[in-house]
Amino acid sequence: MFGGLAFLLKGKMTVGIIKDELVVRVLESKMDEVLKSANARPMDFTGKPMKEFVFIAPEGFKSEQQLHHFVSLGIEHATKKLKTD
Repeated sequence: MFGGLAFLLKGKMTVGIIKDELVVRVLESKMDEVLKSANARPMDFTGKPMKEFVFIAPEGFKSEQQLHHFVSLGIEHATKKLKTD
C-alpha cells in the first residue's frame, strides 16, 4: 500500500512503513494531539495532506513504548471505523 508495507485489521489499515517512516491512521479527533509531536507530520504522499493519516519520523518510534503508542492509535482507528461501517 502506498509503495510500502501496511498492516490491516479486518481490512482496515492501522499502521505501515514507507521508506523509513511509520504511517499511522489516526482518528480525526486525535489528529491535533498527534501532530504536536516533533516527529509527526501530516501524510502528504500525494502532495496534499491525507485525512486521518500521519507520518512519524524514525526518531519517534525508537522505543517499544513509542511504537506501541502509535500501533494503538492505528488499531483504535480501525476498530472505531469497523463499528461505523
